[in-house]
Amino acid sequence: MPQYTVHAAKTNLSKLIESALNGEEVVIARGDEPVVRLVPVRKARFKFGVLAKELGDSSPDFFEPMSEEDLRLWEGGE
Repeated sequence: MPQYTVHAAKTNLSKLIESALNGEEVVIARGDEPVVRLVPVRKARFKFGVLAKELGDSSPDFFEPMSEEDLRLWEGGE
């Protein structure tokens, strides 16, 4: 497992980030003692319509304009 000193990590941070993103293990050490591991942050993928099967065909289309009556109720009117 390759490790880098803090100074080398500062100098080569962009390269080390790319290495970590490519799945390589990047360890940063103070002297001979490893202190941190550089790992990529995995993004959670947003999945639109994740409950589509549970809601069926009656789910509202949030991209369609509201009816005048629904809008009035939403804004606190009667």
